[in-house]
Amino acid sequence: MSGIARIKQGAGPTVRRMLLGSELRKYREKAGVSRGEAGHHIRGSESKISRMELGRVGFKARDVEDLLLLYGVTDRDLIRTMGQMARDTNKPGWWQQYGEALPNWFQVYVGLEEAASRIRVYEAQFIHGLLQTEEYARSVINGGVGLPDQATEDRVKVRMRRQRRLDEPNVKLWAILDEAAVRRPVGGPELMRRQMQRLVELCDHPHITLQIVPFSAGVHAAEAGSFSILRYPDFELSDIVYVEHLTGSLCLDKRAEVDAYTMAMEKLSVIACPPTETQEILKDMVDEF
Repeated sequence: MSGIARIKQGAGPTVRRMLLGSELRKYREKAGVSRGEAGHHIRGSESKISRMELGRVGFKARDVEDLLLLYGVTDRDLIRTMGQMARDTNKPGWWQQYGEALPNWFQVYVGLEEAASRIRVYEAQFIHGLLQTEEYARSVINGGVGLPDQATEDRVKVRMRRQRRLDEPNVKLWAILDEAAVRRPVGGPELMRRQMQRLVELCDHPHITLQIVPFSAGVHAAEAGSFSILRYPDFELSDIVYVEHLTGSLCLDKRAEVDAYTMAMEKLSVIACPPTETQEILKDMVDEF
């Protein structure tokens, strides 16, 4: 399947930007044009071309068309199609309707997650958002930064909608939860019991692999905290590591950084209890609340 065909099938502006940027990079490299030369051609900079090729910014159709001509592309239909794709990258994603409630840095993550076909997460503090019940999510959000009621509800709606992707046939989630994250009381015993029961049910979900790192594992490979690894295998795009902190987040895509987090994830999977045991562990925890 060609890159253009993949762009047409991509859902949301983030994946369209990523795929269009990947296509532009391939044409530039084939033509032997440097990023600096390309940036100068569209009255920009080398860093602008880098951001475009990584899909981190929106596109102007004129810039895309000018770059393709610089790269020696002569197919007018292709140039016109990619120009239209550039216009499409600026269409809002579904999550942007909640923009006032979501920090800009988190909107970036939602777009990246929306495009991923494999999501691997390690969570040290709370049950991961893709596994939360609505009432658990509301309690976590309210307990954190004291948002106004409407902002809280908007964030809850976004979290619940993100979970829909797990029912799509080509999406897989592999979640490793620290025992502290699973046991941390949120919202009272009844709420926690329902959340635990939800996790028990999710162990049977065909697209979810769930593991728990027990306290007995001691210090381990992810002592620095929670992280996510997003993969786009069908799109020939680099994995992206997402790390969140109090006032923002980092999206890492350099090979050495991705490899370090991937190795940490693999080590965690070894010291965590096997997925086949997770459901029984959770059932025991339900009885404790």
